[in-house]
Amino acid sequence: MISFNVPPFTGSEEKYIKQAIDSHKICGDGEFTKKCNLWLEQRFNCSKALLTTSGTTALDMAALLCDLKPGDEVILPSFTFSSTATAFVLAGARLVFVDIRPDTMNIDEKKIEQAITGKTRVIAVVHYAGVACEMDKILDIAERYGLKVVEDAAQGVMSTYKGRALGTIGDFGCYSFHETKNYSMGEGGAVIINDPAYVERAEILREKGTNRSKFFRGQVDKYTWVDFGDSYLPSELNAAYLWAQLEVADEINAERLRIWDTYNTAFEGLEKAGKINRPFIPEDCIHNAHMYYIKTKDLQERTAFIDFMKANGIMCVFHYVPLHSAPAGYKYGRFDGKDEYTTKASERLVRLPMYYGLTKEDQAKVISKVMEFYGNH
Repeated sequence: MISFNVPPFTGSEEKYIKQAIDSHKICGDGEFTKKCNLWLEQRFNCSKALLTTSGTTALDMAALLCDLKPGDEVILPSFTFSSTATAFVLAGARLVFVDIRPDTMNIDEKKIEQAITGKTRVIAVVHYAGVACEMDKILDIAERYGLKVVEDAAQGVMSTYKGRALGTIGDFGCYSFHETKNYSMGEGGAVIINDPAYVERAEILREKGTNRSKFFRGQVDKYTWVDFGDSYLPSELNAAYLWAQLEVADEINAERLRIWDTYNTAFEGLEKAGKINRPFIPEDCIHNAHMYYIKTKDLQERTAFIDFMKANGIMCVFHYVPLHSAPAGYKYGRFDGKDEYTTKASERLVRLPMYYGLTKEDQAKVISKVMEFYGNH
């Protein structure tokens, strides 16, 4: 069976985990955590990067840093994972879902302004498949209405928009290092702070409401409870696993792009024949090959496709059920305007096996079976 995903492994993970164990420092903010934070800051040119226990808790931190009050509204796409929404629910906000663009599956920047009310405080964008939203337009709207912008860049590590790293463009950015992501620590993430004015507050929030980070830097002679906070620090063992991959991040990125390009070239004829849609990458965007998907004719064809691939030893999966149609979506939010593309496009999308280490033989088999399915349909 060709798996849909295999977590990345470079070979140095066990050595670094043992180093962490031998150092007798396996809780948060040890040497490997600091190395990862510094790598993110230097590579992506951001004010502060802080590893977290997950992409979800990175979003939780970002939402809390937006200082939302009960009744405040957050605009976001419905085509996303529940974490994007639950972070703002946790902060006390109401959700306002808007439609997506059918080409990139990202929030439709042309639908945002009409969804703004006197209660709107935040625009949360999701860079689906590591392909950037139309950030210039979104930032312009946010500036005119005095809104914060949170980037859910869970899938966007190493992707850029007009030369800027995803996650570093809005007020706050959030990465995921879950086992399904390009770089993994099992469970983990990072919050990116782009305005230096929020760095101290973020450190306090992450360290259970204490100024412990300032204490360890020698800026105060003792640390104490100074504000609301929680425990968002990942284990040093997880950070050690991640560090092994950040060391060879360019190699991992290049291999994933080769696999993505192999798929994309192979399926060009199917798209020209009108049988599928391939991913669309806008001109100003450089993506990270987080996933490769195709869009089938409809839900019925997608179901048949997944069944066919599974019968031939290949795991393919669909993605999100739109949040506005979920029980919690009704409870915590509303859809603004017309659902023209969100549901329809989500029912057509199917993801193919895509991971670092996927062999050429397995790539060839995936391509062959996709062609066989459409040859029979």
